[in-house]
Amino acid sequence: MIFSLGRQQALRHRSFRPSTAFRTRRYQSTRPHQPSGESNASRPSQDATPKTIPGPAWVWLEPLSTPFRYYSRAQSRRPYVTQLLSTLVIYFLGDLSAQYITRKDENGKMVYSPAQTARALLIGGLASIPGYRWFVWLGNSFNYRSKILSLVTKVGVNQIVFTPIFNSYFFGMQSLLSGASFFEIVERIKHTVPVSWVNSCKLWPAVTAFSFTFVPFEFRSIFAGKR
Repeated sequence: MIFSLGRQQALRHRSFRPSTAFRTRRYQSTRPHQPSGESNASRPSQDATPKTIPGPAWVWLEPLSTPFRYYSRAQSRRPYVTQLLSTLVIYFLGDLSAQYITRKDENGKMVYSPAQTARALLIGGLASIPGYRWFVWLGNSFNYRSKILSLVTKVGVNQIVFTPIFNSYFFGMQSLLSGASFFEIVERIKHTVPVSWVNSCKLWPAVTAFSFTFVPFEFRSIFAGKR
């Protein structure tokens, strides 16, 4: 009886002991199976694998797109405030560039005129919201089945209707804020608007066509420089 109990305990102890084959499979399960005839020299080296930057190439342009995303969010939340501030910044930079080119002393240094900058900001600020509303209306109008016909119509209406009105306002306000009389303002508009309209036909139709074709709506005012 004692011999039988001792034999059963010995068999039970052997049944729970892991076999050598099980330990071998666990050890070899973490590496791929290699045929016995294959040598280490015939396997391709992992160091020879070319290392590339992970992710698509446009991911590395992400920092450049961050300001545009912020501007798009501001445009969707407060379009009028965004358009007004954008116009003031564009006109301010444009006036600085114009003064740097045209207002210089004998030594070639720029003679800055704050009054001229103030006039430019006032002209741009007053025209920002009407110009924005115009391009909103133009973008929602003349949408035909033919994209080419729609684009040509938008460009033509903008060049025939908006450009003369805006140029008249721009040159008239410059004369008015400079202290010119009513007749002087009329004479300046007569002499400047037709010439400016003809010169604008050389460039702005192409700019307008490109803007309505490729530029998102919220960035068109920046792209066109507020006209």
